[in-house]
Amino acid sequence: MNNFTLNRLPIDGLLLIETKKYGDDRGFFMETYNEEGFREIGLSLDFVQDNRSRSRRGILRGLHFQKTHPQGKLVCVTNGEVFDVAVDLRKSSTTFGEWFGVNLSGDRGTLFYIPPGFAHGFYVLSDTADFMYKCTDFYRPDDEGGLLWNDPAVGIAWPVCDVSYPVMTEKDKHYPVFADCFHYE
Repeated sequence: MNNFTLNRLPIDGLLLIETKKYGDDRGFFMETYNEEGFREIGLSLDFVQDNRSRSRRGILRGLHFQKTHPQGKLVCVTNGEVFDVAVDLRKSSTTFGEWFGVNLSGDRGTLFYIPPGFAHGFYVLSDTADFMYKCTDFYRPDDEGGLLWNDPAVGIAWPVCDVSYPVMTEKDKHYPVFADCFHYE
């Protein structure tokens, strides 16, 4: 029995993966990755790195990508809730420049797969959020790129709680707009 259900999204390559959660009065159990189960739903992915972060309400991380070593990411929230966003940076794509956002929470356990060629970021909606993701390539600090989170040309509808500004790094605040940022061929 497969514990995963695949849902294709309007932007080619982006996927939501629903997981079966088994619960009783002790709590719950669920798989967040199983190579055989993923192959059964048509996904054959090689992951080389796992990452985890914890953030508090109002933190915005992103929008990040790797330029010459793009990463596919399988993301999930294990505790709390975030608004997760992917922006298509693939020039050859029919959805080049479009974005997709989804609320992810530890309670639901939904997984979001973002293939190589996208900028990625998230905004924390709960008091704290624990965010985990598997990557198809290694992180290389010298290869990092970014897209300005609030570029009006992209028009991401962030559910920002503090309208003055989300909490973010100086680097993230000063990334280029879409027209000036790196794009994949």
